[in-house]
Amino acid sequence: MDVNEIFINSKYELNQQIKHKIMKITVVGAGAVGATCADNIARRELAEELVLLDIKEGFAEGKAIDMMQTAALLGFDTKVTGVTNDYSKTAGSTVAVITSGLPRKPGMTREELIGINAGIVKGVAENILKFSPEAIIIVISNPMDTMTYLALKSLGIPKHRIIGMGGTLDSARFKYYLSVALQCNPNDLQGFVIGGHGDTTMIPLTRYATYQSLPVSELLDQATLDKVAADTMVGGATLTGLLGTSAWYAPGAAGAALVESIVRNEKKLFTCCVALDGEYGQTDICLGVPVIIGSDGWESIIDYKLNEQEQAAFNKSADAVRNMNSVLTEMKLI
Repeated sequence: MDVNEIFINSKYELNQQIKHKIMKITVVGAGAVGATCADNIARRELAEELVLLDIKEGFAEGKAIDMMQTAALLGFDTKVTGVTNDYSKTAGSTVAVITSGLPRKPGMTREELIGINAGIVKGVAENILKFSPEAIIIVISNPMDTMTYLALKSLGIPKHRIIGMGGTLDSARFKYYLSVALQCNPNDLQGFVIGGHGDTTMIPLTRYATYQSLPVSELLDQATLDKVAADTMVGGATLTGLLGTSAWYAPGAAGAALVESIVRNEKKLFTCCVALDGEYGQTDICLGVPVIIGSDGWESIIDYKLNEQEQAAFNKSADAVRNMNSVLTEMKLI
């Protein structure tokens, strides 16, 4: 190889390295989860520009300035811009993360929560697509499975571009509780949670969990595995009880992890809420299953070959999520 070839190849490699940064990412909702997600995206330099949008006047702008004042300390180059309800500033976004919506308050029915958040999520997604018609949508807003289904039914974009984050977070919590039980590093663990993103609908797959390829069932007794699964299922509620509000560090990091796999085309395996068309025995529903995440969104569903007990739990989870989704039809939201 001569000098010219070395130069051409080096220039090509540099352009390929830079290519993933010449893009824009939008995070809608500058609250704790949205701001944490945005902070992770900026620190990882996943885009040239990150837009943080909120409806509260000056709120996103303030968060963006605060983040940008860490750039000189943390060494990232991503430009973070905050805007108040101006979707034109999000134009050209490759990925949009939707975190906006209200938490359920005491005395609020599920119908009221869904009615309020459905209007918010649908409006946000439509505005994003108005200015970024090719954007991949990541839904974090709750109730997440139902909001993802709403996006699927109302937006008219390919199903592979609509991803619900829930199972990614639940699986991270699963690995945390396994690491506590095993007294090991959670990065040495593999484990997935499938099903709905709720205390009674998620299914930690303890049978498939491994510690550096060794099944954890060979290291932990059944009672301990059952406790890990139970702790995982109430992981969100546990934090709400301790903090007095919903968690934000892990949900924000989970959203950013999905963004990274998309913009860097990492093709990583995550549990995500996606549209099912016969997979795992379910149709016309969005539910958490293991999927490959790459530059086109979710690319394929991995079949974990559930046993009879696991499939029954998955079917029960689907029934519960469908019951929640029925509110969308009753309220004529889809």
